[in-house]
Amino acid sequence: MSVKMICMILGGGEGSRLYPLTEKRSKPAVPLGGKYRLIDIPISNCINSGFNKIFVLTQFNSASLNQHIKNTYNFDIFSSGFVDILAAEQTRTSDSWFQGTADAVKQCMWHLRKLDFDLILILSGDQLYQMKLEKFAEYHINSNADLTIATIPVVAKDATGFGIMKVNKAGYIENFVEKPKTKELKNWKSEVGPAFKKKGKDYLASMGIYIFNKSALSKLFDKNPESIDFGKQIIPHAIQSGYKVASYPYDGYWEDIGTIKSYFKANLELNNDVPDFNLFDRESPVYTNPRMLAPSKIFGTTLKKSILSDGCIVHADLIENSLIGIRSRIGKKSILKKVIVIGNDSYQTLEELSNKKNPIMGIGAGCYIENAIIDKDVYIDSNVSIVGGIKLKDDETDEYVIRQGIVVVKKGAIIKKNSKIGLPKPKKKK
Repeated sequence: MSVKMICMILGGGEGSRLYPLTEKRSKPAVPLGGKYRLIDIPISNCINSGFNKIFVLTQFNSASLNQHIKNTYNFDIFSSGFVDILAAEQTRTSDSWFQGTADAVKQCMWHLRKLDFDLILILSGDQLYQMKLEKFAEYHINSNADLTIATIPVVAKDATGFGIMKVNKAGYIENFVEKPKTKELKNWKSEVGPAFKKKGKDYLASMGIYIFNKSALSKLFDKNPESIDFGKQIIPHAIQSGYKVASYPYDGYWEDIGTIKSYFKANLELNNDVPDFNLFDRESPVYTNPRMLAPSKIFGTTLKKSILSDGCIVHADLIENSLIGIRSRIGKKSILKKVIVIGNDSYQTLEELSNKKNPIMGIGAGCYIENAIIDKDVYIDSNVSIVGGIKLKDDETDEYVIRQGIVVVKKGAIIKKNSKIGLPKPKKKK
């Protein structure tokens, strides 16, 4: 089936719940899995599905995201494919930044006027999943729908954070509510498969992934000039106005990377024997910037259930259930458990390393780190203890943030020798 598709990936807003990882970068630019960025996920899904006309809509802290896309996604001269940035801009018809998901797409529609397409696929730039988007498009076409929403079953405690819908037997959405209150949930249960029902996943949630017919989207924008959000305004209006709005049921792995806790959990789950998100899937590879780094060097370290990226120099005693990003340096006798080390943007020179007045970028000797995220380009001196845990209250200093029991060392922070952050270091077992 030939599908003329344009893909539009939303770059998101401030991403305050992922702070401090979003202090100096946008949500889609947040590193993932040791060597990737979140934006690589939707772009890879598009490319693997045969859709190679891709726009990324950016606005907040977008410099590193723009640079990553420019350095990574370059199609050959014989291809009509592209991954282009569409940044928020002032025009003669609009002088404001993107006000919401629908407003972002609406403001960028004029950039598509010279392109030949029938469908617009709208994706989020901060979700972790592997979807065959060509099957999604086929479902949309076969349903004869004006709009199709990818949906996934969720439990009650998660349902209040999503758009929730009721779907009829023909697969069309009859009612839709954005982020319902807990007391309203009893009216929004749906028929789901027995496996989902057993897990208490009785609610169909919008994944924030949509396919619109070009003409339908244009009409919806024309009839709703003040609407700025798909979930709160455009989708409810489409249903009420008699548009055919279909539900595409998705039963694979999907994680909305919205908080420090969900980010931490999703990354460490990549260490599982057979993770739900499979980085080793030859049919659906995840693409990223080919940095041409040297292999990693390990000096007597015990590695347990961990991922080690390219270009690392590791002397640690133990790394367990952790994820070590590119160009990481870890000193002798250090122990890391449940730690995400995002890595470094560059190496220090031999001259810098030989100057004892300069701190060494990375993690020093004799450190103990557990339940923590170490952002890029940090300097952690020797004998430092960093221990997160659910007993910790949220806190922030110039060097680190504690969120949901996880200690996040800020990008470029300097942690002095013998520092103690968070809970006491566990005592050694006799």
